[in-house]
Amino acid sequence: MKKNKDVHNLHEVVNEFEAAMLVTHDASKIHARPMVIARLDEKMGVYLITDIHSVKVDEMKVNPHALLTFQSSSQFATVSGDLLMVQDRTLIESMWKEVWQVWFPLGKTDPNITLLQFTAHEGDFWDNAGMKGLKYVYSAAKAYVSGETPVPNKELHAKVNL
Repeated sequence: MKKNKDVHNLHEVVNEFEAAMLVTHDASKIHARPMVIARLDEKMGVYLITDIHSVKVDEMKVNPHALLTFQSSSQFATVSGDLLMVQDRTLIESMWKEVWQVWFPLGKTDPNITLLQFTAHEGDFWDNAGMKGLKYVYSAAKAYVSGETPVPNKELHAKVNL
């Protein structure tokens, strides 16, 4: 049950984001770039949309391991996993958003569109938003006054195996 709660907490943090930084690497270098999230499922599976001729597709073919990072002023997460190229036209059409026409002028039928399916294996999150943030401030202040370090709270930070 604990794992499900941790996965839920990670998903709750990441679900707030419309974009993530995708980190890929080939045989010699690491590359990060912002990516719009096409779809996110409850088990942290993510679909990203890209051009089939992009560098990230070339890098993914060399090494499918990747990292997604998410950051706001009070919420942070990293999720590691593997990428797979998916050219399912029905799936692309079902996820299509008009704003993507900027990158794909031919629309959802553009032959250069492909999906990157990200299968998550492990994640970390830090959530200092809202009431959780107030809990963190209280815990940090209490630790400061007592000369101790704050005790980690699983609602605020956890490593999650997916």
